[in-house]
Amino acid sequence: MRGKKPPTRVILPDPVYKDENVTRFVNKLMWRGKKSVAEGIFYDAMEIIKKKTGEDGFEVFKKALENARPHVQVKSRRVGGSTYQVPIDIKSHKQMEHAMRWLIQYSRARKGRAMCEKLALELIDAAAGTGQSVKKKDDTHRMAEANRAFAHYRV
Repeated sequence: MRGKKPPTRVILPDPVYKDENVTRFVNKLMWRGKKSVAEGIFYDAMEIIKKKTGEDGFEVFKKALENARPHVQVKSRRVGGSTYQVPIDIKSHKQMEHAMRWLIQYSRARKGRAMCEKLALELIDAAAGTGQSVKKKDDTHRMAEANRAFAHYRV
């Protein structure tokens, strides 16, 4: 690799919950640069969570992120003409990136409601340990476990 690694960008915490992960999540949720719309969707989802569960929406959000975080993944590695799926550990910031991406992806995939409702339902499910994003994490872990025999090919 040439040159030096670019510096990591400083992300300001969001104004309501004073948390950087909320800002990151809103940035991932945003489409076509419409950040205020994305913030509205997120905060409306927090209100819906509060109404449906009676719990604090931010606590449910943190629990959902924690439940959707993968700890290992598989990467393809070519060795002597054959390709192996090699399990590798994921750095903590990448774990969070995957969790956020999956939560948003599976929220968007739900049918027939407003985005804030779909997001709220996915966050509630993920916090409870069910939902598509947690299933994706479990599938990723299962794949890594199945290919543990190839761990010695780790890069």
